[in-house]
Order: sequence, then C-alpha cells, then structure tokens
Amino acid sequence: MSRLFGTDGVRGIANSKLDARLAFRLGYAGAKVLAGETKDKKGRIIIGRDTRISGTMLESALAAGITAAGYDCMLAGVIPTPGIAYVTRTSGIDAGVMISASHNSFEYNGIKFFSADGYKLPDATEDEIEKILSDFDSYYNELPEGEKIGTVEEFPQAMKFYTDYLLRSLCPDAKDLKIVIDCANGASSDYASTVFGLTGAKLIMIGDSPDGININRDCGSTHLDLLAETVVREGADMGFAFDGDADRFLACDKEGNILDGDMIMSALALSLKEQGRLKDDTLVVTIMSNLGVDIMAKEQGINLVKTKVGDRYVIESMRKDGFVIGGEQSGHVILSEYSTTGDGMLTGLAFLDAIVRSGKTAKELCSCVRILPQVLIPAHVSDEYKQTAMDDDEIKDLISQYSEALRDAGRILVRPSGTEPVIRVMLEGDDKDKIFDMAKDIAGLIESKYGK
Repeated sequence: MSRLFGTDGVRGIANSKLDARLAFRLGYAGAKVLAGETKDKKGRIIIGRDTRISGTMLESALAAGITAAGYDCMLAGVIPTPGIAYVTRTSGIDAGVMISASHNSFEYNGIKFFSADGYKLPDATEDEIEKILSDFDSYYNELPEGEKIGTVEEFPQAMKFYTDYLLRSLCPDAKDLKIVIDCANGASSDYASTVFGLTGAKLIMIGDSPDGININRDCGSTHLDLLAETVVREGADMGFAFDGDADRFLACDKEGNILDGDMIMSALALSLKEQGRLKDDTLVVTIMSNLGVDIMAKEQGINLVKTKVGDRYVIESMRKDGFVIGGEQSGHVILSEYSTTGDGMLTGLAFLDAIVRSGKTAKELCSCVRILPQVLIPAHVSDEYKQTAMDDDEIKDLISQYSEALRDAGRILVRPSGTEPVIRVMLEGDDKDKIFDMAKDIAGLIESKYGK
C-alpha cells in the first residue's frame, strides 16, 4: 500500500479515504507502537478534536481501536492541536492524538499522533505504525480480554490545563488595545476570548460560532478578508486569525494589511534578539519563506536555517541545535521555550507582548521585512501522479527556462503537497505580472499532462 502518513499525519475526506475502519486501525496500531505499559497500570492515550462534524465519529473509532489493543483512552473533546501536545507531555500520558484537518474545509479530516514528549512523530515511528496497518489482520490477534481491555474516560480539564499554561507563559498588559480575533469556527472558538480577554485588550470576536460544517469557511487564517474588513470597520488596532485547529496564527494591521508568518516570525525574532533570548541569533524557516526574510536577516545580523516544507522539519532542526524560534509563512510558528509545536494562541500572545514591549504598532513592528511579490498556484494532480509529474522532463525544462530568466531577481519552487492532491507552483520576484504568467504556464502544463 502507498504511504498513508503525509507531512501532517493521515488526512483525507472523512468517510472516504479516512473512514471509521481506518481510524480504528490507526488507534490500534498507534497504541501498540506508542503506548507503554507498566506493572501497575495500562498505557494511556489522549484524543482531542476540532469542531468538524466527522470528529466524533473518528474519535469513537480511534477510541475503540486503542481500547481493543488494551490501552486506556482519555477524551479531551474540542481542543487546539497544541493543547493536546501540551497535555500529553505534562500529564504522564503515553501518546496524544489530534483529529483535525487543520486549515482544510469541513469535509476533510485528519489524524496525527504525538509522542509522550509532545512532539509529532518522526518518520521511523510512523513507519512502524504503517507496518502494522499494511498487514493488519496478522497483528490484530491475541486481543486482551476481561480486565485487560482498555477503558474510555472523559478528560474535559485538558483545555483548562492548557489555557492556564498559556497565560502563565505570556500575558502582556494590552488594556489600551482593541483587537479583532477570528477563530475560524474551529477549536479556539470557546477559548480565545478568555485567553486574550485576560490581557485587558478590548476584543471583537468573529468566526467563533462553529456548527460542524463552517470551520474555515470564509474565515480564519486562510480567508483573511473578513478579518481585515472588520478591523477597518471597527477601528481596531489589529486583527488576529487562527485556523481550524489553532496551530496557525496570522494577523493584520489597523489598515487591514495582512501580516503573514514570515513577517510575524521576523518581528518576533528581532524582539527576542533585543531581549538577548535569540539562541545563536538564529531563525529557522522553510524553503517556502519569502526572499524578503533573507534580506531582513542579512540587514539585522540574523542567521537563517532553512528546512523542507512542514513544521515538523522546522521543529526537528530547532530541537537538534536548541534554537528558540522557527516556523512557516503559513503561520505555523514554534516558540520552543514554551511549546513543542506550532501554537496559534501562544504566537498571538507573543506578538502582542512584542507590540507592548516596543510601543510600536503592528505595522511598525513588521516593517523590518519587505515581502517580495509572491504567486502560488495549485496544479490539481492525483496523489499517484505527483512524483511522475515532478520527474517529467518537459515540466522540468520549462521550470529551468523560467528560472534562468529570473536569475537573482526571483525564484521558483515547485513541490507536491503532503496533505492535498495538488502540486504547488510558487514564484517570487519584483514583477508580479511576469511571475504570475510564469506560474500559470507551469501549473497549466502540469495539469494538462497529469491533472485530475
């Protein structure tokens, strides 16, 4: 079978690629690989989910698989992904599981695991789980019986543990600021107003009424028009936006200008440097980060480490060398002094803290980096044809031709998505019309040969 795990767990349309049977098997296999067992107690795994309609179905199936393997299961209910990571690493739990498709629309869902230390799994551990899945019937034997069967219990206090930790970590005095917060109708909907309200800021909440199918719909960090319009209309100082599982954070200034992950990371890195807290004066980014970040780093004396796309690779680099900040243009920001994963609400608090410390506006704080025009066009290609398309000589020749034309004035990055059936075509350069035409040509050629 082809590999199930992508860059962020197992993801697909609920009840299609990701159905209850697969969730059951993932629960069983994940428990076998991740959950320990002592003489006195069974291993324990905690499950959290976002607000998608399919979340409870997959939660039930996962729990059934975990308990069938003989391990106990704790249900945290609706909670952000970083909340599951935090509770897993601080509560003596063997593993955590988050049910979410992050920024995707409601019909998608996903399952991602965290090890006992709160980190996403390395490839080798995912491979162990996949080995069981590939020959499931052979491993699904000698099942526990009687008192050895696992149990399920509700664990609603998980969210309070997490939010209390956020506010112990960072709670700037923002009583003079007015902020619009967009929760994407997702996992932060019931909690962001409490967390940010305790900073003293005046809040205007939007996207905080989930109904199971409106998660990320025209709101949140992937649809920022509503946030920008509300900030301008309400005369707010800034706007904050999360995605469906609240592990991303993006913002806008009082004029409605979008502040992306590159700008936010740059501003936070400089703030940490001024405080003497930026380890080795280093910021970790991915190859997708804008060329403007390179220019900023050179001007400000910051070292850049670049990784493959995916916050897990950023985290791996940060762990290896002890770096304290890294992330992605999309708004996954990792602050390793506090968290083991991207955390939208934590990043929002850190951004607010930097604003309060500096006395600057959001726009002024992010003016340290000039973002070059960037075009990103998805070419829709089935998963089975992604690599064939990437190896196609005609496509590679066109990319080489355009790269030569841009030279040092821009760049081209073409990469298959790890979570969706698309190949992303990204171009940067000063001439937006020119790079847009180039991106269309490349994406069009890919789709004409390998499109769905």
